[in-house]
Amino acid sequence: MTDMSDTPKLDGATEADAGFGRNMRLLADIPVRMSVEVGSTQLRLAEIMNLGEGSVVQLDRQADELLDIMVNGTLVARGEVVTVNGRYGIRVVEIASAEARLAGIERRA
Repeated sequence: MTDMSDTPKLDGATEADAGFGRNMRLLADIPVRMSVEVGSTQLRLAEIMNLGEGSVVQLDRQADELLDIMVNGTLVARGEVVTVNGRYGIRVVEIASAEARLAGIERRA
């Protein structure tokens, strides 16, 4: 047995940090679904069935508010729409607090 005192360490890193980095590398290749939510509303089925071309549905968000950036249905950040080479993109403006992320997980459970 060894006391691990001769194990090489990263500069300033503890053994726990090295384990965390190793675990993060394992997770890095897992695909997740990112989506951006502009807003939402609640409609009756009859109202949805009456929608047609040109119909406008009012959402619960003001035009100048940041959009929700969701990963697998959980809020992770907020941002604003940008265009990149003629395609839509999203610029991250703020990262969601841990409380907001956990609330999304609890809501789905």
